[in-house]
Amino acid sequence: MTQQDVGRAAGPGAGRVLEGALAAAFGLVAVAMPALLLWILSPYPDDGPYGALRVAAALWLLAHGADLVRTDTLSGAAAPLGVTPMLLTALPVFLLYRVVRATGGADRRSLGLVCAGYLAVGAGAAWFTRGGSLSVEPLSAALYVPLLTLATLAAGSWVARGRPTLHPPGWTGLGERPHGPCPGAALRAAAVGVAALCGGGALLAAGALVARGGAVQDGFARLADGWSGQVAVLLLCLVLVPNAAVWGAAYGLGPGFTLGAGSVAGPVLTTAPPGLPPFPLLAAVPGEGHGGPLLWVAAGAVPLAAGWGAGWCVGRAGVPVPGTRHGAATGPGTAATAALGALGCGLAVAALAAFSGGPLGREALAAVGPTWWQAGGAALAWTALVSVPAALLVRWWRLRDPHPLLAAALLWRRGVTWCASLRPAPPQEARGESEWHSGGSRHSRWAALKEASGGLMPDFESRWRPEPPPVPPQPTSPPTAGPPAAGPPGTPPSSTPPAAAAPLTSPPRPKTRPKLPLRPTPGPGRHRRT
Repeated sequence: MTQQDVGRAAGPGAGRVLEGALAAAFGLVAVAMPALLLWILSPYPDDGPYGALRVAAALWLLAHGADLVRTDTLSGAAAPLGVTPMLLTALPVFLLYRVVRATGGADRRSLGLVCAGYLAVGAGAAWFTRGGSLSVEPLSAALYVPLLTLATLAAGSWVARGRPTLHPPGWTGLGERPHGPCPGAALRAAAVGVAALCGGGALLAAGALVARGGAVQDGFARLADGWSGQVAVLLLCLVLVPNAAVWGAAYGLGPGFTLGAGSVAGPVLTTAPPGLPPFPLLAAVPGEGHGGPLLWVAAGAVPLAAGWGAGWCVGRAGVPVPGTRHGAATGPGTAATAALGALGCGLAVAALAAFSGGPLGREALAAVGPTWWQAGGAALAWTALVSVPAALLVRWWRLRDPHPLLAAALLWRRGVTWCASLRPAPPQEARGESEWHSGGSRHSRWAALKEASGGLMPDFESRWRPEPPPVPPQPTSPPTAGPPAAGPPGTPPSSTPPAAAAPLTSPPRPKTRPKLPLRPTPGPGRHRRT
């Protein structure tokens, strides 16, 4: 029986609550299974199975953005832990999205019931973590867990209903006007910009890790001796990979991030961070000092690519049919849409920066990660500075040429023709015909053939002498009038003129019958003319 079948059997209202509770339970089980496996494989377990389950519940709440409190520290004082593993956050988001998609984009009441069932399981998990080495902070759990749940349910419902056009209050009709901003295109441009920033940040982090491969391997060896401990460190690095991508995006934007005690890691200047554990991902942090030109170029390519991607998306949406202005947005409308997309990109980057960082302890490690308002402001400035001109340029290009590939092909053909015109022309022959067809060569070849035939062939002049054209008949003057010629005696005079008086004309040629093709007869070797 599936989750939807259980919901239908329990009734409409109770089914929604049960679906939300099952989504939360599946997420808890998915986190608890590897935690119990690592506890079983650990050679030195510090706690029993209940302790491993408490750690799994705390990690599940940490994936929602809640802060944890660690009690077993060296100093004996409780230390906060607020860096959210963002890859682990994808698990509850995916489960909640699947619940909403299964309901087909339910109404607000159904979404509220699903949220109530999910939060009930979350409250039970927060109560279960009490007394463990990792316990959840109640205030942060009460704030961030419902916020993430409601945001995911709202986004999933919007997608399940076919992504209808957004109409915020006071924005009625702006999306239909060609001179105003288009919210849908701005939202897509913001998504493209955020994806480009995070992808570029991930490339920067991966390049730094590859360049310092020895330090990464040393970190695994120093943190854990056995293979089970190294597997746990590897899993922790994997769930923190999206955090490293967001930190790399903040590094490419300029503000960078901090590793505690007021330190800064940025492309312009990197200050000395406090004593950090030999964690493998921290090996990607650049050394102390100023960055070089190569580092500036690599870091600056990230926001430039994000701005160009957002501008290309807006310019393409502004001219839906290439080569025509039918349904196309105006220049001010395209610029306003690009600016709105830049604003959305800045807000999204600020939220990701706040979610990816947090405290790792007290005093020096009280703040780790990028500052949300600096990263968001830099993303807004960079994206607006690049996306607005890029959107206008793409709009102009699509209005000018029907298709980019056709324009590129025409440009390539013009370039090839111009390059071919630069080559020197081959020397032309003095005469119109080649030496082989010249008169002297033809005379020599004909004389050799005549000598070889024993004189049977005619001379070249008689063979190739053209026939004279026919001479047209010349008109003659009519005969003068006179007495008719006398005939034999006794014959009456004739009224017809004599034959000599007729004009001289050539006799008519006999008409020849055209030769018809031969049709074979049934007899062998015989043909009949048809």
